Amino acid sequence: MSITEQEFQANAAYMTENLRKYGWQYAVVDEGWFLQNPDARPGSFRYTMDDYGRFTPAVNRFPSAASDAGFATLAAWVHARNLLFGIHILRGIPRAAVDKNLPIAGSHFHAADAANKSDTCAWNSDNYGLTANAAGQAYYDSIAALYASWGVDFVKIDCIASPYKGDEIRMFSNALRKTKRPIVLSLSPGPAPIDKVAELRKYAQMWRISGDVWDHWLQWPKQEWSQGVLAQFAVAAKWAPLVEAGHWPDADMLPLGWLGPRPGQGKARASAFTEDEARTMMTLWAVLRSPLIVGGNLTKLDDRTRALLTNSEVISVDQHSNGGGQVLNEAEKMVWIARAGARGVAYVALFNVAGKSQSIEYALPSLGLQGTSYAIRDLWEQKDLGMSDRVQVTLPPHASALFRVSVSK
Repeated sequence: MSITEQEFQANAAYMTENLRKYGWQYAVVDEGWFLQNPDARPGSFRYTMDDYGRFTPAVNRFPSAASDAGFATLAAWVHARNLLFGIHILRGIPRAAVDKNLPIAGSHFHAADAANKSDTCAWNSDNYGLTANAAGQAYYDSIAALYASWGVDFVKIDCIASPYKGDEIRMFSNALRKTKRPIVLSLSPGPAPIDKVAELRKYAQMWRISGDVWDHWLQWPKQEWSQGVLAQFAVAAKWAPLVEAGHWPDADMLPLGWLGPRPGQGKARASAFTEDEARTMMTLWAVLRSPLIVGGNLTKLDDRTRALLTNSEVISVDQHSNGGGQVLNEAEKMVWIARAGARGVAYVALFNVAGKSQSIEYALPSLGLQGTSYAIRDLWEQKDLGMSDRVQVTLPPHASALFRVSVSK
């Protein structure tokens, strides 16, 4: 939440030059861009806000906003590099706007008419929630119009999917649609309630399915909000049948590479994942078809992590497969299969989730791939393995393999 314009531009420039051709396209400013002193303690933050109670970029961190253009200049800079521009916000209306009872742009309402003072985010009290009334809708309309005027292409709105705030999701989604600008709406944090999938699809393009994911395989003690990768398998398996084009269950960011200079959790560090765990994370996200969001510092990307993010064959599974899901769970080893667009082609992911090496072998017909012959390609190694009626591999602890299987009848 403390990123500066210079740091953001350095990462976006790297994305343009090195990752865009592999499908990476959104550069997103993290939440807190309106704080002049983001490293302060809660209660002593200094906010930047316009006369209508709408947060604006802190000029000391985003100097291009000094022209009163907000993020318009920065968004134009991003667009000039063939990327799309996004921001991360908190639901509701600033408490400071309510304290001053500022007018709501484009309406006859004031901030106090819209605010629900009994509703604040449990982990960030910058804002009050919004009441589901005309004033609340007017406020969301006003910030959506502002973001559209800046050239925003993506908005992640936080503290709205869990606990589930259905009225505010609907109101903000409707506000974005009124702008007539195609803006992707991402809901956070998770777990979003799976029984609300119809509403989620109606109002958003992405929604988080778990708590925050950081660089740990198992659950962190006494930090239940932080999801370990192992636990994400069960969550992903529940959501996989509900994936549809344009509406994506989001397994959260990929905390890979260098997590710094100021990560949202812990001290600046290289990701604690082993090489096998990092590959397993990417493999699971790909066969689930989760949005892929890098949570590390691209300017300090190591070769190992760069190879994960630039494997076009694995990324293609995430971007172009369908019908992915878990087909076998044997406690310490799992199999996921997704279908390719081409007839008779499938992707088979094998996972060793045990703390020891395992030899894994399955006959392909036993996994539901019926045929007389099978051409197999290892996507991570980008190597053809020839013809076989089975997949077999020895995997180290927490490792995975991903194969493209072409079935001949």
